[in-house]
Parts: sequence; C-alpha cells; structure tokens
Amino acid sequence: MNIDMIIEKTNKEIVFRLPLDTNIDVLQNFKDWLEYLEVTRKSTAKQEVVDAFVDEIKKGRWKRRKSDLVK
Repeated sequence: MNIDMIIEKTNKEIVFRLPLDTNIDVLQNFKDWLEYLEVTRKSTAKQEVVDAFVDEIKKGRWKRRKSDLVK
C-alpha cells in the first residue's frame, strides 16, 4: 500500500500534504497530540493541569464536530 504523503519544510513552516480522503478525525487527534507535545515540552506544570488542558481541547473538538456526528 503506497500512501502519498509529503512533509515539506519551508523557512516559515512545516507542511504536511496528505491525500484528500485522509480521515479528518485522525488528523485532528494528531494535531491535538502535537499541541500537547509543544505545551508540555518545557513545562513544569503538574499532570493535573495538563490533563485539564487536554479536556478543554477535547470539548472544543466536540463542539466543532457535534453537528457532523449527531443527526
């Protein structure tokens, strides 16, 4: 199976190019995970604070996707 994915680094950003039929929910989870890594990379926050942040991200995702998922 050959999936056409490209990761390109410019002088301003890193761009992921994925096929149009890529599962958007998987991408959202990946984005959330990357945000988590960036926030916690040099953080001295306690795990409880990080967990609350992740919960807020998930709530926002539910609000954005609820109309697509509940019919």
